[in-house]
Amino acid sequence: MTVRSMTAAAGAACSAFLLLLAAPGTASAATGQFRYTYTTAEGYEAVGFLNDPASGTCIDLPAPGSAPGAASRAPQNRTDATATVFLDAGCEGDTYYTLRPGSGASSRLLLRSVVFS
Repeated sequence: MTVRSMTAAAGAACSAFLLLLAAPGTASAATGQFRYTYTTAEGYEAVGFLNDPASGTCIDLPAPGSAPGAASRAPQNRTDATATVFLDAGCEGDTYYTLRPGSGASSRLLLRSVVFS
């Protein structure tokens, strides 16, 4: 191999590496559905859900219609990722609970936000 062909090969390898660094990564998402229960403004039980939610991003659940600022309850993690639910919005506070993929909790568990790993 000549010096010229080695230089060309090294240049091609560097270009390919830089192209890989510049390519956008795929968005990571949990596959499946996350469900939770809430009470509507009319007093009916309803189920909210998130389909294929983004991973690593805090998701604030919409406030139930029964009382603005009220918490939802009974989360069911039917995704392939671990879900950490928080009593406070913004995935903040000391009150949180972790749900393994495929698991759920009773209606005693209240939540206002969730993040998937």
